[in-house]
Amino acid sequence: MNTQQIIAIAIFAIVMLLIISEKIDRTVVALSGAALMFVFKILTFEEGISHIDFNTLFVLIGMMIVVSIVKKSGLFEYVAILTAKISKGDPSKIMVYFMIITAFLSAVLDNVTTVLLIGPMTLVISDILSINPIPFLITQILASNIGGTSTLIGDPPNIMIGSAAGLSFGDFIVNLGPIIVIILAIVIVIFKIFYRKQLVKSEESEKLIANLDEKKAIQDKTLLVKSILVLIMILIGFMSHSKLGIESSVVALSGACILLLIGKQDPHEIIYSVEWPTIAFFAGLFIIVGGLSNTGVISMLANLLITETHGNVVLTMFLILWISAIVSSFLDNIPFVATLIPLILTMQTQGMDVMPLWWATSLGACLGGNGTLIGASANVVLASVGQKHGYPITFIDYLKIGFPIMILTIIISSAYLLIKFAI
Repeated sequence: MNTQQIIAIAIFAIVMLLIISEKIDRTVVALSGAALMFVFKILTFEEGISHIDFNTLFVLIGMMIVVSIVKKSGLFEYVAILTAKISKGDPSKIMVYFMIITAFLSAVLDNVTTVLLIGPMTLVISDILSINPIPFLITQILASNIGGTSTLIGDPPNIMIGSAAGLSFGDFIVNLGPIIVIILAIVIVIFKIFYRKQLVKSEESEKLIANLDEKKAIQDKTLLVKSILVLIMILIGFMSHSKLGIESSVVALSGACILLLIGKQDPHEIIYSVEWPTIAFFAGLFIIVGGLSNTGVISMLANLLITETHGNVVLTMFLILWISAIVSSFLDNIPFVATLIPLILTMQTQGMDVMPLWWATSLGACLGGNGTLIGASANVVLASVGQKHGYPITFIDYLKIGFPIMILTIIISSAYLLIKFAI
């Protein structure tokens, strides 16, 4: 291990410790870590910028603008009240409904876009019922990553894997859909039990919900119609962007621009409402992980993984699944998957059946994102939504819930892959 690798690992470790301690704002920590990568010449400025996933950042910016405009129509309040009425004010049922909605939308859109849409609805409904939204937010984080695992477009690593392995949207549904449905059902049951004392239905809440009229929540009918039309366009764009040959960020930004043009809202106010600290946090984190990638640390880990299995497909499959999950809990899964892909393709040229390895990579990288609060983009975004409205989710509080659930889902995935490919 050379000096640059040691420095890169040290910077990453310090950044992680400071984020976990929460004594310094995470955006400041991430940008400081990125700056240190430049100061110690681990990366040139140009190399650092090249490691930023601008597609992810512009999806975030575009959808934050869309959500900010849609919010003014009253759509979120309408859906929140309607959901509350269907559940008859039962917080436990509301949690389950939102988990299912979040998982489904994460599969057909992507998990970041989904949490940007679901987050505001959650806060509205928690305000109506005067309950703490944190249990809802945590379960939605988990549901978004679980749902996103099931399709080609649900999570960025799946797009990369699909492109490299020549896998279609249908291939992901057939091979990962069944196990994801099982995992989601198990997780829902666990949280119904876990939060049974916190999410208790009261007669007051039922009466309150019964007296609400969701139609009165609509503040601007014209904007509502425009918002729904643009959201449908964005949904179609996300589902077909790969066939159209355009990035998902172009879809999100196009939707944002159209809604800014036709929505007749103050553009300064809307653009100001974007969570710029969250965008800066991601940019800093991408540069820090880029430093690890640039110095060969991530490649070193991946090569070690392959070497230790001596070419045994089943053993390699399980190692990829578990290491991807653990690494993706703390690192961005995109560069790690980008490192694994050429190694898997190399094994394929050597005559190995690598299909099990593709599914192990997808399950490990996507479900592994549930391990910590920084494990996936959706986690950070939804936590930021909560913090902005006075409901912060701490790194440790999330870790106590998210990491055990992540381990459980990987155990279930291990059994599934064993049955599918080894028996």
